[in-house]
Amino acid sequence: MLKPGQPRHEQISDWLRVQIQEGVYAADAQIPSESQLTERFDVSRITVRRALQTLENEGLIYRRQGLGSFVKDTRVRQGLVRLTDFVEDMTQAGLEASSRVLHFGQEKAAPDIAKALGIAEGHIVFRLDRLRLGDGDPVAFDQTWMSVFYAGLLDGHDLEQITIYRILEKHYGITVESGRYRLKAVNANTDVARHLDVPRGRALLLIERTSVTHGDKRIYFQRRYYRSDRVAYELELERRPGEERPTALRDFEPVFKPGS
Repeated sequence: MLKPGQPRHEQISDWLRVQIQEGVYAADAQIPSESQLTERFDVSRITVRRALQTLENEGLIYRRQGLGSFVKDTRVRQGLVRLTDFVEDMTQAGLEASSRVLHFGQEKAAPDIAKALGIAEGHIVFRLDRLRLGDGDPVAFDQTWMSVFYAGLLDGHDLEQITIYRILEKHYGITVESGRYRLKAVNANTDVARHLDVPRGRALLLIERTSVTHGDKRIYFQRRYYRSDRVAYELELERRPGEERPTALRDFEPVFKPGS
């Protein structure tokens, strides 16, 4: 929205900034040319160049000689080949992590939860629901199920500031040695949409994870719903000619985008 009395180059940069933040122009997409912006805002080319220079200085766009200006990919990469927790992911991405505990209580294990935890259906488990934030903006919504034993170890700890990994490793010497992941595309139901501040039915990235300690003991099963406008996953493989399995995983990483 243009502000009366605002310098013209600032009006142009503000308009473009909003377009980029709202996803009208995705990463590496070309934005309107200098001549198009000159005509749209009825200003000189010098004014348009000042606006583009502002956005370039902010790291929102980059320019290619003879081709025009393009949206810079501001998403920050961090590796997932090494098992990490939410705070480590956010720190690596340059975002400040925080959480809000929405629910922590016991329930009977549904069939899929019981199977994931390797327990009998109907067995008592604890469910922990948390909204996960990056720089104060909703990034993900977690639902985590664990046995009464592991849930008891979390008693008295601030689950909004400290991750389960950190509590178990630092205070009890229980290391998370492995994890099994499954990624799916899902649509947000009413509750998840409300927590993540997105419309019902919005496409989300769901990661189902079972974390395991020594002796193949399952610590917890978790469903994490990521906002699809905040994270994507990139996969990098390398080819090894002559081997029976010619490709090897080099990197598998979420790419986070700061909120507007």
